[in-house]
Amino acid sequence: MSDIERNTQIGFYNRIVDLLKEARKSVVKTVNKTMAYTYFEIGRIIVEEEQKGKARAAYGKQIIKELSERLIREFGKGFSTTNLKQMRQFYLAYSKSQKLSDQFENRDEQ
Repeated sequence: MSDIERNTQIGFYNRIVDLLKEARKSVVKTVNKTMAYTYFEIGRIIVEEEQKGKARAAYGKQIIKELSERLIREFGKGFSTTNLKQMRQFYLAYSKSQKLSDQFENRDEQ
């Protein structure tokens, strides 16, 4: 095999490798974004259920415990009461900034 043929094969291989690496990066970003959105929404739903339209929750500990048990049965680990509380806290911490970013996006569209 000549040097030209070898260099052509290396270039061919490298183009494929680069394409696969970029695809993997894209998948990781998409998964991370989807999981962040999902955890934010789980937190929102927990807060809404706990508060039922009131300013403060009355029975939050029990609802999280029961939800944790059901989700673990159906989806496996990853839904401990600690994790669900963190999802709830994630929503509480970022819900105000989320609303602000939505307002800025809507302003840009006008």
